[in-house]
Parts: sequence; C-alpha cells; structure tokens
Amino acid sequence: MTYDKFSDQMLIDAFVSGDKKCIEVLIERYKGKVYSYILLNVKNPTVADDIFQDTFLKVMSSLRSRSYSEEGKFLPWVMRIAHNLVIDYFRNDKNNGMTSSDENEYVLNSSSLTDSTIEDKIVDEQILTDVKKLLEYLPPEQKEVIMLRHYGGMSFKEIADVTNVSINTALGRMRYAIMNLRRIVDEKKIILTR
Repeated sequence: MTYDKFSDQMLIDAFVSGDKKCIEVLIERYKGKVYSYILLNVKNPTVADDIFQDTFLKVMSSLRSRSYSEEGKFLPWVMRIAHNLVIDYFRNDKNNGMTSSDENEYVLNSSSLTDSTIEDKIVDEQILTDVKKLLEYLPPEQKEVIMLRHYGGMSFKEIADVTNVSINTALGRMRYAIMNLRRIVDEKKIILTR
C-alpha cells in the first residue's frame, strides 16, 4: 500500500487505528522542516537529533491518547512541539551553564549546496555563514520568523500558528527583520553576492 497520496489526517487516523507505518510516512514528510528548524536554533547536530526524536515521541504519544484535534494543522502543531522543546533545552542549558558547539555546522547539511560546483559551494557556505551571523543582531522574534520562513520553509500562516501570533504580526516581524538586516549590511559594508 502506498501512503504518499494520503492526507495528514488520513495518516493520523490510520496510525491511531494501529497502522504504525503511517507515523513513519508523517515523519518522512516533515522531517526536513522540523529538523532544520531545531538545528538552526540549537546549533548542535547531536542535540538537534535528540530534540527531533523527542518531538516525534510527543507527537506519537499525543496521537495515541487522541489529544490531537487540530485537523489540517498537523505541521504547525508539530513545529509548536519542537519549538517548546527547543525552549526547554535552552532553559536547561542555561541552568546547567553549558554552551553549544559549532554554530555553523548546519551549512554542511544544506540541500541548496548539492547542485553546484565546488567554488559555488564554498561561496554559498560563506554567504550562509555571514547571513547566520547577521541574524544574531536581530531581536529574537524577528530572527525566529526568518528562520521559520527561509530555513524552515513555512508559510506565514504556519509561522503565525507556531508562534501564536496573527499573520499580520508575523508579516510585520519579517518586514522589520529585512529592514534591520539591510541596515546592518549597509553599516558593516557586507557584500553577500557572488
């Protein structure tokens, strides 16, 4: 049986009814967006793997207990779980006085780097590293909307759902983030093109 044509809700219903393959299809369907979001926040592949697994363990537990009721909003619901686990990680990390490792490892996992020449890859890697550094200058809510939109591939509706704000607020945060990034690039005289 092929599950690729099943909607999220059909897969959820089948999983709750005992078809374990359906959760694998859901994980496969959204792993890129969820994992990228986690990794871009925690900046450590090992920690990101753990949080990713914890996210889908919570998803499975909630589905089994039939506490999921947001029909048509599966991805935003999963992203909200991942977001909360990332926040929990930072709370615990802060309390333990630990720091995360290499902040640029995510660049090596970027699918956008796979179809170009070696030189293009090096330039793209440097641009992504520079942009990632620039994001650190933004207020947290502006940084978050850029990461969800451009690195997580989420729509503004999904971003609004995940961050519990209106679409207009999400759009406004993106607008101000872009304005602030342009200002920072101008002030620091950074060139981000090839």
